[in-house]
Amino acid sequence: MTAAPRRIIINTDAKNEADDQFAIVHALLSPTLDVRGIVPAHFGTRRTTESLRESREEVDLLLRLMGREGQYVVADGAPHKLPDEQTAVPSDGSRLIIEESKKSEGTLYVAFLGPLTDMASAILEDPEIQDRDVVVVWIGGPPHGGVIAPSSIEFNLSNDIESANVVMNSRIPVWQIPSTVYSMVSVTHLELEDRVAPLGELGAYLTQQVIDFNATVENLAMDFRSLGDSPGIGAVMNPRGGVWRSFPAPLYDAEGKMIEPAPGRREIPVCESMDIRWLLEDMFQKLRHFHATR
Repeated sequence: MTAAPRRIIINTDAKNEADDQFAIVHALLSPTLDVRGIVPAHFGTRRTTESLRESREEVDLLLRLMGREGQYVVADGAPHKLPDEQTAVPSDGSRLIIEESKKSEGTLYVAFLGPLTDMASAILEDPEIQDRDVVVVWIGGPPHGGVIAPSSIEFNLSNDIESANVVMNSRIPVWQIPSTVYSMVSVTHLELEDRVAPLGELGAYLTQQVIDFNATVENLAMDFRSLGDSPGIGAVMNPRGGVWRSFPAPLYDAEGKMIEPAPGRREIPVCESMDIRWLLEDMFQKLRHFHATR
């Protein structure tokens, strides 16, 4: 008997930087994943006032470059963060999460590569989702356990602190992959130019958009990029590829700093490292095979 692939919804602030693109493509090329939908997400207003629209356009572009337009449900998420921890921002994306959670087809993984807005909205819209077979995998938040974090607030958290608190205060299982882990998935321009750029229109685009994004980083010459969203897909594909430790589910203050947990607070698995060799090589090989068989 062949094991069923894992159901997954990918929630992605796809035009935020240049790493979501690799994670999305990797998921769509992985036969062990059954992608039930892609939810474009906002990424705040610091870079643009049209972040949701830009994320949607990027998802549509990737599907076109792969020749897979119309093959997946694409449901827009909320256009902005929660106004507070009691108020949902309903969207097609949150409704997709709710409706997919009601199906008795094994665990539904929802990988969040940006803010947790649409998961928090789903919980506020339908509290019973907390008792269904759903696992949230979140790329976001600072590290736990006294590890020194960068002085600035973690980006995905910063775009909706309220939603993170809603999710962490809920009963829904969460696997957290903090900034100190996801930032270690680095590739160089030269590696991408050698191994990805020659792989047709898709490979050329994936490579060039990294180089183009790096050119926008002020006063900082860069010839590498962390593909920091890829662990969110890798964790679902291969949970044993990560080292996990239990910590109290975090809560955050208005500046994105962790609040001291109350005694007895529920614990969640937090990733402390991941098998990056496997993660990147699997992606490179699937891209190569996809190009060779088109």
